[in-house]
Amino acid sequence: MQDKIILLPIIIPLFFGLMVFTVPKGFRAAKETLAFLATFLNLLIAIALFKSNISFSLPWAGLGLEFSLRLYNFSAFIILSIATFGFLIALYSIVFMRDKPSLKQFYAYFLITLSLASGVVLADNLVIMLFFWEGLLLTLFGMIYIGKKEAFKTATKAFIIVGIADLCLMVGIALTGHLSGTLAISQINLPLDALGSIAFILLMIGAISKAGSMPFHSWIPDAAIDAPLPFMALIPAAFEKLLGIYFLTRISMDMFRLTAGSWVSVLLMSIGAITIILAVMMALIQKDYKKLLSYHAISQVGYMILGIGTALPVGIIGGLFHMINNALYKSCLFLTGGSVEKSTGTANLEQLGGIGVKMPVTFACFIITAVSISGVPPFNGFFSKELVYDAALERGLIFYLAAVVGSFFTAASFLKLGHAAFLGKLSEKNKSVKEVSFAMLLPMIIIALLCVIFGVFNSLPIGLIQPILGKERLAGHNYSGFPSNAWLVIITIIVLLGALLNHIWGVKNKGSGLKAVDHIHYAPVLSVIYDRAEKRFFDPYEIGVKIAHGFSRIGFLFDRGIDWIYDNLTVKLTFAFTDQIKKLHNGNYSTYLIWSLAGLVLIIIFLI
Repeated sequence: MQDKIILLPIIIPLFFGLMVFTVPKGFRAAKETLAFLATFLNLLIAIALFKSNISFSLPWAGLGLEFSLRLYNFSAFIILSIATFGFLIALYSIVFMRDKPSLKQFYAYFLITLSLASGVVLADNLVIMLFFWEGLLLTLFGMIYIGKKEAFKTATKAFIIVGIADLCLMVGIALTGHLSGTLAISQINLPLDALGSIAFILLMIGAISKAGSMPFHSWIPDAAIDAPLPFMALIPAAFEKLLGIYFLTRISMDMFRLTAGSWVSVLLMSIGAITIILAVMMALIQKDYKKLLSYHAISQVGYMILGIGTALPVGIIGGLFHMINNALYKSCLFLTGGSVEKSTGTANLEQLGGIGVKMPVTFACFIITAVSISGVPPFNGFFSKELVYDAALERGLIFYLAAVVGSFFTAASFLKLGHAAFLGKLSEKNKSVKEVSFAMLLPMIIIALLCVIFGVFNSLPIGLIQPILGKERLAGHNYSGFPSNAWLVIITIIVLLGALLNHIWGVKNKGSGLKAVDHIHYAPVLSVIYDRAEKRFFDPYEIGVKIAHGFSRIGFLFDRGIDWIYDNLTVKLTFAFTDQIKKLHNGNYSTYLIWSLAGLVLIIIFLI
């Protein structure tokens, strides 16, 4: 009976989520109460289960499959993180979503997503995990769809992109099960040989797609505009990073033997480095608060993939620590964006400015989380990035340089965002702006404080992460505390100071915080690339749509050609032939006799 407690993080949010669907339309408070109770109970259960080791299994589907769940140090850590973010964002949503339409669907999808995410983490069978994983695709579509009127296209785009990656995941699961002879995650341990590498890459595609990495990213900036803001704080900022990086770590550390010298490791690091640079470069030029943050949600996952891809203990710990840190400050940053939008009615940076004095608590939370994501010491992002830097430098200078350049542009874009939104001259329109309610401020304050605590006392989160690797991989080394490589720290500080000087020069040159990076945006070569990028020229989804349209056009023309042959050419040829036959049948006896003799000759020739 005791082992069945592992089911509660799945059952409780699911039960309350289904109950929300039954609440009549006018009972708004009932929906909010159910969401609060579900997430609060779920958090209490996650705390009670923390540091527990529980396994649960029973026959499922009558096909020899086991509905097997497993809670151990790693999954318990992720479950607690999911429950914490779920509760804080639910508390925030009670105020933010109060006057929004589709409230019933929002809270129902919210709670069902919480249930499915817990199922993914607890599943110890690849097919069971896939069941919960695919369920998240449906709630993803639903939560985007209930946003703005134009959200259906974005929801469809997200469904197609993630769905294609999930097809790769399905094939990878089938191949992994075939190679290992089992679907139990805890029992799989395969070498990265020819088939093993193929299976790994297919599973990796599913993992990095869920985490929001390139090239499976382009729906996220669109969702930032169209979806409800709590969705962004919950899914792209928190849950997707936790689930995608959790699964990537499992396949890299447990299911396959990823080594630092393998080409698969280099592939992972390359994806991470490319994601860091390209996404942060796009974040740099955005003029919408939420869209700028959405590109950073993509860029930061690059550090996680890069760290884990190094296959070095310092990199893996750095990647996992950055996963938690990113979920913290990225969720809080989206919540600050929601507060700004709630108070001012816009997220357009061109219409903001000077609101820091009107929203001091929101501004303070923004500052803390902005310096955290930029890697400023002694905040949490600094320590996780330094661990990733250390591993990246050991694996190759090019990977380290990509990570450092990413940090420069991250700091530059947040200096731009903070200046444009909170500093400068206050417009007449925003003079009546007020700070949001305490219910919206409390989650931001808690997360901002955690960014400080996880930095100053980084031994707390790292102490929970290090056991995941096991004593053999750690070899007695402790990665908490101040970074051991002083030169990396010095270079980081120089890079951050460079970003600050770049901002000061840009503001002085352009006279505007919003235009502080225009000298980068409109640089001779970059301006052309940026122009094409903003027109979605490089968007993999748009490229796929154009290819599909091309094939459909070719198919249409081929179909029309076949129809023309049957409906036009054949008819015309038939009429022409019959006209000639009619002319030959002129009633002349000698003509018929000649045709008869000619036919007889042909028959004789054919028989001979």
